[in-house]
Parts: sequence; structure tokens; C-alpha cells
Amino acid sequence: MRRADRLFQIIQVLRRTRRPVTADAIAVELETSKRTIYRDIADLMAQRVPIRGEAGVGYVLDGGFDLPPLMLTPDEIEAAVLGAQWVAGRGDPALARAALDLIAKIGAAVPEHLRPLALEPSSRASVRWNVAPDSIDMEKVRGAIRGGHKIALTYSDEQERLSERTIWPFAVGYHETVRLIIGWCELRADFRSFRTDRVAQAAFLEERYPERPAVLRARYRKAMTERWAEMGYVRPGAAP
Repeated sequence: MRRADRLFQIIQVLRRTRRPVTADAIAVELETSKRTIYRDIADLMAQRVPIRGEAGVGYVLDGGFDLPPLMLTPDEIEAAVLGAQWVAGRGDPALARAALDLIAKIGAAVPEHLRPLALEPSSRASVRWNVAPDSIDMEKVRGAIRGGHKIALTYSDEQERLSERTIWPFAVGYHETVRLIIGWCELRADFRSFRTDRVAQAAFLEERYPERPAVLRARYRKAMTERWAEMGYVRPGAAP
């Protein structure tokens, strides 16, 4: 790997996560020595790339830093197209259209010799599976999440009992056959998940909730990790 490519890849590794990344981990991913990574990071810091950290602890790339637009690699093109295919088959109509538009834009933006990777990909996501139909406008749900607005729901549980809920939505979860709206429920004073096919009525309120969606997502992840730990399980994706 050329040194310029390696420097770029180091930045890519660091901006992929908010947690400190050790030189050992970077060296393994880039298939080079730890000493080389130390030297490269020192050079990047000398060029005023906002990297914080030190040897033996790990490195973090401060927010707000970005690189000039660079061409996607073949693997990055395939990854983006595969992800967009998945969304096109499983997202609500507006999100599915956006995914197809994204594939078309990637195909138009990359050089001609890379265009087949976007328009005639060798990797394909499965077609839409038998998902339960949404009974709430998911485009509006995503808008409420982005804006931090409350939603008032009339919700039916497994026994078809109705309840009135006001929630602070902050995420949408995709499961095998259902979609979930994840939020803070004012009635239960706790995090709750609501199946989109069990919403009897929904009112999208102008009132904003007091927390930022990103803060709620962080609190939710922490709460779920603690609940899994109490049950003796390691949550999928968490470090053992």
C-alpha cells in the first residue's frame, strides 16, 4: 500500500468510530507494523489533522474534520449498493425510492469502468420479505425523529387492548417481519418499542421533546446493555 493511501486509510479507520482505536488494531487492519502506524499518525498530527491520543491508549479523530471528495473503492461501491438494495426491499415507499435513487447516483458518479459494480452488481440483497404492513406513515415518523417531535399513538397490544401513548421517537428498528418505532413512553416512563402494524391511530405533534434524539439513543443503548447483563447475556455487537 502506498504511504498516501495508508494515511487516508488511517483517517478512515478513526472516523469510523468515536472510541479510541489502538495502533495495534490499525496495524492489523492495514497489514503493517505498529511502528509504521505510530510514525504515520505523528505525521498526520504534524499536518494538523485533529487526532487526539497517545501510544498505548488509542487515538480519536475529532469531529468536524473531513477530507476532500475522493473516489470510492470497488468494495465501497459494492457495500453501498448492497445496503441500498436492502433498504429498497425493506424500507417504506419513500425510503425505498431514495435507496434506488442512491444506486442510480452512484452509477452516474463513478468512472465508467466501475459503473457495472453499481448497476450490475454481483452481490444482491434478497427481495422484500413478508413484512407486516405499516399502519402509520413512516415518512412522517422519520421526520418526527429528525425534528425531535412527539407522537401521540393509539396502540393495540398482543391481546388487542388499546392504550393511549405519547412517545418521544428516536429510532426505527427493522426485524424479520415487523418494523418497530423505538421511543421514550410518557405513560410508562421508560423506553418502549411499538410495532408499526399495531398502531390504530397516530397524531404527529408540533411539541418537541426535551432530549436530543442522539442522547436518547445513547441512553437506550446503555439501558439495553444493562438489561442484557442482568439476564446473563452479552448483547449482540457488544464486547464480551
